[in-house]
Amino acid sequence: MTMEDPDDWETCQGVALLRMLAGAVVALEDVTGLDSFRLPYPSDAQRALDHTALACLRRRAEPPRSIPELLEWCRNRPLTDWPVDLPADAVAPEDRFLDEESGLPTELTREWWVQPGDTPARLHHRDVVRWALRTCRQHGPEPYAAFRRLLVRQPVLTHTEWFSVITDPLLTDVRELLGSIYQEVPPGLVRPGRGCAECLHCGMLLTPVGEADWWCERDSCRSLGPEPEIGRIIGPEQCNGLVQLDRPLRQFVSRPGRTALDLEAGLTRLGATVRMWPLTDAYPMWVGFPDGHVWALDIKDWAHPGLLGRTAATVRADPPYDEAFWVVPGYRVTARPDYLAVFHRHRPPGAGGLTLLPEDEVLRRAELRLRAANGLPEGADDSGEGTADA
Repeated sequence: MTMEDPDDWETCQGVALLRMLAGAVVALEDVTGLDSFRLPYPSDAQRALDHTALACLRRRAEPPRSIPELLEWCRNRPLTDWPVDLPADAVAPEDRFLDEESGLPTELTREWWVQPGDTPARLHHRDVVRWALRTCRQHGPEPYAAFRRLLVRQPVLTHTEWFSVITDPLLTDVRELLGSIYQEVPPGLVRPGRGCAECLHCGMLLTPVGEADWWCERDSCRSLGPEPEIGRIIGPEQCNGLVQLDRPLRQFVSRPGRTALDLEAGLTRLGATVRMWPLTDAYPMWVGFPDGHVWALDIKDWAHPGLLGRTAATVRADPPYDEAFWVVPGYRVTARPDYLAVFHRHRPPGAGGLTLLPEDEVLRRAELRLRAANGLPEGADDSGEGTADA
């Protein structure tokens, strides 16, 4: 049975079970690793198994009998095929909590896990950014912007690169923080005899799969083709001391930050003025136009538009702006054509009508505004080499 009212999410036992399952997968990955199991299991995992079994019994379906079997369900069975009742928009046809190829948690998993936002662990990525903002504020915008750019451009650091980072004068105030959020790379990411490989597009470490294949944890990179493009190979001798950002920061800070930098470049080419990461936690992109109009932009790279919609809130006017938008990478809308509609359907009334736009629509609107500011009609050639009739 599928319920139609989005408000059913708060009372639906199926939604509660999905959140519990996501928490179990995260706990198992963080505590034991998903490729090895040690008793006793984390309490989150045992509770998820018990509640899944109960849901199955209610539907007279055969339940998973163990944690390994539950994880097999998470990997091989789309959430739409689980014997649970869910509201409309709760799951899409191919949604899984574990990737079929790698067996690792999908981006969707942590979105379900963080969505309640009711524990410090779930708010970790926000707390890190806010702590850095408070610490850097007294020294002006440059240290904070340097910190944010580091997380986007260098999610992986060799020992030599790490030394350069911690001796950078702009990063002095966040040196201790960096030591806690950059973590030693687990052995599973090191291929014997070859070392580690970085994804060409996102800079994250690729996961070895099978004898010779690699897998990228980022949805956008996997949308480009079945095989990730390898950027840098980090030899075995450099893997000692190799560190990477923790998983929540890679997913919720580094990845949308890549889209933000691409959007910054596009808006700047068009002629807009862009200030990245102003000294505020209200929004990360300030965009100014020649007529004085100001946009506030925030990039949100989420797989689940309904979960994202339920987090929507009015953008605080600090600094002031004329219009505020959340922006989603275009590949999300391509992969799920109803993405924008689902987001707006689940946006709460208190969000002040916040609009979500694909990045190409942001560039289109910016170009129209800049043309209007220059006195050019839509579609006119602003190169000074107009086309004359023959």
